[in-house]
Amino acid sequence: MPRKTVLVLSAAAMLLYGPLQAQEAEERQIPPENALKVSEIVARIEARPDFRYLDEVDWDEEGHYQIVYFTTDKARVEMNINPVTGEPL
Repeated sequence: MPRKTVLVLSAAAMLLYGPLQAQEAEERQIPPENALKVSEIVARIEARPDFRYLDEVDWDEEGHYQIVYFTTDKARVEMNINPVTGEPL
């Protein structure tokens, strides 16, 4: 295939792919406006009596926070947290 044809097809593919990425970003699930601040949720986790250290906090596209922390006895705890109430799901 001539080089010019490959360049034209590549450019066309990029132009068509750009709007798809923009549309995907718009459909992304974000925390609701009445959600607690992440720092408030983390503070609640840190207040647990067996809490040792926080490993991970992530927003899940299904509409909740995923939190991973370790306890004083070295157990790994994974929790899904409601962003509005701060309570485990």
